[in-house]
Amino acid sequence: MESIPLALDGYLSEAPVFSKQDGTACWRLNCSPTAELVDDMTIPCTSQNPDVINALVTECRPGDFLRVTGHLALPDSADGGLQLQATTLEILWEAPELDIPEDDTDTDIARPETNRNTAIEALAEALTSLAGQPGPDASIRIHISPTGALGTGLEHCHTIDITPARAHQLADQADAMNCHPDTGTVLDPQTVSELAKVFEDIDLAGLTGAVLNSTRPEHRPKVTRAIDDMFGDVPGPDDPE
Repeated sequence: MESIPLALDGYLSEAPVFSKQDGTACWRLNCSPTAELVDDMTIPCTSQNPDVINALVTECRPGDFLRVTGHLALPDSADGGLQLQATTLEILWEAPELDIPEDDTDTDIARPETNRNTAIEALAEALTSLAGQPGPDASIRIHISPTGALGTGLEHCHTIDITPARAHQLADQADAMNCHPDTGTVLDPQTVSELAKVFEDIDLAGLTGAVLNSTRPEHRPKVTRAIDDMFGDVPGPDDPE
């Protein structure tokens, strides 16, 4: 078979199997060359490299996102299959573990999974639209997938490459959401009016004087600056105005 050097990023679809004769490890890598699910492909991989085999046995589990390098063996005939003969393996992202209680029923699990998968698809679609067409400047990679070991459900895994500028834009939007949480609480207009009147009736000069009079002399400059930071340039009790 003819072979070409190749590096692939993809999800480990299931636990590897091993040949008893020569110790060859065999596994399948689920790759997504684009953000479209129809473009997903599964590449069979093999290796006799001890380092690769040790990583597969001791570190990897289904659902991990891997980078595999080696040589892609091209088939000699039209009915042959591709095979990546791996020489190195790196775990780029580990799939979280998910413990499901044994007494949960299939019906109980189906509803949250459906909601989760819908949310993943919506988020992946939004981020893909934000990222635009991938290019050389897209140097940041975002992985989205269900939590837990992903022996199944790989169709809900997404990899999206974005530029640093888009990452900053996304971070700004997240910060804005944190600064203005939607609590769902709406104050009655009369309550708002009463609160406004309370603040309007506050005598800032009198308040400043009362605070400073109860403050030790050596601490008064700091307290004055703190009050100014909160309310603006508030006149002190000894000021002419």
